[in-house]
Amino acid sequence: MTARIERPLSPHMQVYRWTLTMALSIVHRATGIALYAGTLLLVWWLVAAASGHNAYATVQAFTGSIIGRLIVFGYTWALMHHMLSGIRHFVWDLGYGFKANEREALTWGALIGGIVLTVLIWIIAYAIGGVR
Repeated sequence: MTARIERPLSPHMQVYRWTLTMALSIVHRATGIALYAGTLLLVWWLVAAASGHNAYATVQAFTGSIIGRLIVFGYTWALMHHMLSGIRHFVWDLGYGFKANEREALTWGALIGGIVLTVLIWIIAYAIGGVR
């Protein structure tokens, strides 16, 4: 009978040291899922706009509420973060940005850029009167 060979088990998440790059890779996937849900809200808004005043007023009442605005704000952030993380992944696909300092810079850029773009979009929306 042959001797059993002890093989190492695959490392579990507890073995790895968490890095910002790892965390934002997971967040990138989560924002992709969130964009699916947010797109349903966008479809609801478009269908309501095509259906008439009463349907549109219902959607506007929801998106104008505190919860609605938080959802739309979150959707805006998910969109901006996912876009910038997608650019980060695209840069990696081109074969650039793999050095430790470049990885960190791209990751911080996606994180901070997503927040800054989201806040900027909302400031502009409020400034031009698009949000009441």
